[in-house]
Amino acid sequence: MSMQSKGLPPVPEQTAAVARAAFPHGSLAIRVRDQLAEVFADAPFAEAFGVRGAPGTSPGALALVTVLQFAENLTDRQAAAMAVRAIDWKYGLGMELGDTGFDHTVLSRFRARLSEHGLERTVFDRLLEHCRQAGLVAAGGKQRTDATHVISAVRDLNRTELAGESVRAALEALAVAAPTWLARSVNVAEFAHRYGERVNGWTMPSSKTKRDRLALVFGQDALALCRAAWADDAPPWIREIEAVALLRQVLVQTFYVHTTSRGKEVVSKREAETDGVPPGSIRLASPYDADARWAAKGEDLFWLGYKVHLTETCHAPAEAEAVDTAADAVMPNLITDVMTTHAAVPDVKATAPIQKRLADRRVKPGEHYLDSGYPSADLIHEAAGQGITMVTPALLDHSPQAKAKAGFAKSAFTVDWNMRQVRCPTGQTSDGWFPVTQHGKDAIVVQFSRACCHACPVQQQCTASRRGVRMLTLRPRELHETLETARTAQKSDDFKERYKLRAGVEATINQALDVTGIRRARYRGLPKVRLQHAFSVTAINIVRLDAYWSGHPLDRTRSSRLTQLNYQLAG
Repeated sequence: MSMQSKGLPPVPEQTAAVARAAFPHGSLAIRVRDQLAEVFADAPFAEAFGVRGAPGTSPGALALVTVLQFAENLTDRQAAAMAVRAIDWKYGLGMELGDTGFDHTVLSRFRARLSEHGLERTVFDRLLEHCRQAGLVAAGGKQRTDATHVISAVRDLNRTELAGESVRAALEALAVAAPTWLARSVNVAEFAHRYGERVNGWTMPSSKTKRDRLALVFGQDALALCRAAWADDAPPWIREIEAVALLRQVLVQTFYVHTTSRGKEVVSKREAETDGVPPGSIRLASPYDADARWAAKGEDLFWLGYKVHLTETCHAPAEAEAVDTAADAVMPNLITDVMTTHAAVPDVKATAPIQKRLADRRVKPGEHYLDSGYPSADLIHEAAGQGITMVTPALLDHSPQAKAKAGFAKSAFTVDWNMRQVRCPTGQTSDGWFPVTQHGKDAIVVQFSRACCHACPVQQQCTASRRGVRMLTLRPRELHETLETARTAQKSDDFKERYKLRAGVEATINQALDVTGIRRARYRGLPKVRLQHAFSVTAINIVRLDAYWSGHPLDRTRSSRLTQLNYQLAG
């Protein structure tokens, strides 16, 4: 299949006449076509398509179909059907009334090409650039970011199920790719009996002893299959099959091989308390999705999958009220960035990449509102150097004294950076100042003398260490002062009032959930989930722009008044 760069074709006269008659006030698809036709050009997708072969469906048209599909939360079959029977979709795509459309499988192949060539954000970025040039979004304003969990498109497996299902997945892949080699390497009849049906916890033995024995059988089968695949006489390409490579990882992460005193080789299941297991960030959870990870938030939320971070423009209620007199000046809140990671990546790891992308796309915020999971002293300081003020609760002192709210926390000590000394609340000065590197970051360890601390009448309020001396860990001066300034500022009423603006991003997450089902992955693997989220937020922006074009910018002015009333009542 090849691509002929032509973009969306002109709207046929008959299609335009029928669409205008059927939708005298317009529709989402009609307004998108009229306002954003240049966003859905073919040229940006050129590298994903060949130059030879029969011409395929326009990638720009498929991108528009995908955006409309997410805006209405449709399946591929439903989206392909809409392109045939919906007059406004035919108008948007420039199709004749009698056009029979395309097969629904074209959409999945289109997504696969985008994922393989790293083009999943193309439409989102082009729409954002169009909005920037139209003055709907600009650098220097206010933006807010938050994340939500995303449940993977695979079923949850416990460790025993994972081991058995990984063997089954590898056998199924080998039965297709190398049936002759598989028949030569394993007892097909025995393995077919054990792995003919999917491994399911509901059909496992009820006895713990029998389940443990079954887990060892899975481990022995996995070891036998891996040894056969990595044998000298095995074709090298066997090991490159994804299911086989994942089986090897599951084997290493779930079992270990050791030799008894009698010289017998034994496969044993790893136990977290005694044998250790890999951290959640690298531990596989499914043989069908190598990127999905387990994660927890608080005591109630525990999920397998991913995490998506959404960033949008925002305006304070007073600002929205100020422009209420000129309805055409009320700008819609638009999503400016989307970032998808596996579930175990902490929020703080997303802050710098988000701000860098915003700067690269010339929509860098002047004020960035985030919750307490995103900041660190380094990030607050670096953002300030780039002209971004992070309005966010800085991490508090985690010393035992600060947590217990008893004794002398770190803030009770006075740092003299010039003398490289710290003075404690009783007036004693430290006698050790040691620049170190902790977790890859510069730090300073300050230590008080043993004689000083042992003679102190309030020693019990200051330290509980075995040595009986107080030690402090400080960041370099600039970072330390940045953090202290942020901690002091967040206690003020002005900060608390400004920070209320961040809460509005929850409504955006809720809209993304209602419109596109963003909390449930449609596809497997991080690249395709990233594509899903890029098209999901593009659809949300399209919906918001449509409301703006039609003179109903999502009732934001009314919401801001209600928010103001709530603030007044709360005050």
